[in-house]
Amino acid sequence: MSANDRNAIFVLLAGFMLLAVSFGARISFGVFLPAMPEATGFDISSISLVLAVQNLVWGAAQPFAGRLSDRYGAAPVAFGGAVLYAGGLMVTAYSDTYLLFGASAGIALGMAQAAIGFPVILAAIGRTTSDKRRGLFLGIATAGGSFGQLVFSPLSDVFLQSFGLVDAFLVMGAICLAAATLTIFVRRETRPTEEQRLAAAAAPGQSLREVLGRAMSDRSFLLLIAGFFVCGFHLAFIAVHLPNFAVLCGLPKSSGTYGLAVIGAFNIIGTIVAGQIGGSFRPKYPLSLIYFLRGVAALALLFIPVTEFVLIAFSAVIGLLWLSTVPLTSLTVAKLHGPANVGMLFGIVFFSHQVGSFIGLVMAGEFIERFGNYDLMWIASAALGLFAALVHLPIEDNRKLQPA
Repeated sequence: MSANDRNAIFVLLAGFMLLAVSFGARISFGVFLPAMPEATGFDISSISLVLAVQNLVWGAAQPFAGRLSDRYGAAPVAFGGAVLYAGGLMVTAYSDTYLLFGASAGIALGMAQAAIGFPVILAAIGRTTSDKRRGLFLGIATAGGSFGQLVFSPLSDVFLQSFGLVDAFLVMGAICLAAATLTIFVRRETRPTEEQRLAAAAAPGQSLREVLGRAMSDRSFLLLIAGFFVCGFHLAFIAVHLPNFAVLCGLPKSSGTYGLAVIGAFNIIGTIVAGQIGGSFRPKYPLSLIYFLRGVAALALLFIPVTEFVLIAFSAVIGLLWLSTVPLTSLTVAKLHGPANVGMLFGIVFFSHQVGSFIGLVMAGEFIERFGNYDLMWIASAALGLFAALVHLPIEDNRKLQPA
C-alpha cells in the first residue's frame, strides 16, 4: 500500500468518526427535548427557536468554514469546531438564562457544526483520495453522520436516564472534546500547492462574481434551492420533535428515540442507493420521487393510529429518504454548472436547507404550544413534499455545459 493510500484511509476513518460525533451530538437534542422544559424552565417553543437559530447559524457559517478549510486545511478548522462544540454543550448544560442558552446552544453550536460538517470533512477526503476511490470514500464518510445518529440516539437516552440532563450534556461535551484528537489524522490530507492555488485563482471565468451571477440567474439552480429548503424543513422538524411526538401519542419516549436510531440505520442504505441511482438516471427524477414519498409518509401519520410499530415503520421509510437527497442534489449542481465550483454552489443550496430547518423548528415549536399537537406540522410537511416533488421536474439537469 502506497503512502498516499494510507493517508487517504487515515483521513477517511478520522472524518467518518468526526461526522459521527457531530451528528450524534446534534441528534441528542431531540432525545433530550421532552425533559428540557422541566429541567431548564424554558418551554418547548422557546427551546425549538434556539435550535432553529442553531441551524440558521450553521448554514450561514458554512461558506466561511469552507473558505478557511481551503486556505489552511481541514484539520485546524475541524479541531476548532470540535472544541467549540464541547464548550458549547458544557455551557448549555449550566445555562440559567435564556440569553446564555441561546448563545451556547444556538450560536456557538451552529458555528461548531459548520466547522465539522460535510463540506469541510468531505473536501479533505476528496482531495486526498484517488479518482478511482473518491466516490466510494465520500459515500462511506457521508454514512458517518448516519452511524452517529444510529449510535447516539439510544446512547443519549442512556446518558439522560443514568445521569440527568445536565450531566448528559457534559458527557456529550466530553465526547466532542475527545473527538478533537482525531483531527491529527486529518492533517494527512493532500493540500494544493501555492502554485496550484494561484493558477486556479487566475483561471478565466472563475471569479466569484461571475460564478454566482451565472448560478443565480439560472432557473434550474433556483428551483433546486427551493427543493432543498423543503429537505431542511423535514429533517429538522423530525430530528428534534419525533421523541416528543411519540410521547403525545401515548407511547414511551424511548419509541421516539429508537425511531431516530432507525432513521440513522436506514439512511445508510438510502444514501448509498441514491448515489448509485444518480449515476444511472437523471437525478431530478429520484429527487422528485423522494420528496413525494416523504409527503405521503407525513400524511399517513394523520390517518393511521400511531402505535410503536407504526412509528418505527415510519422511521424506516423516512430513513431511506433522509439524506438520500444530498448526493443527488450535489450531483445536480455539478450537472448544472460543472464540478469545478460544486463546493461553493452546493454551500449556497445548503444555506437554503438550513433556512428550511429554521422555519420548520420555529413552526413546530409554535404549533405544539398553541394546539398541543403536531397535526399542522404533518400537513405542512406533506404539502411541502408535494411542492418539492413538482419543482424538481422542470430542472434541466441534462444540459450541455457551456465553457466558462
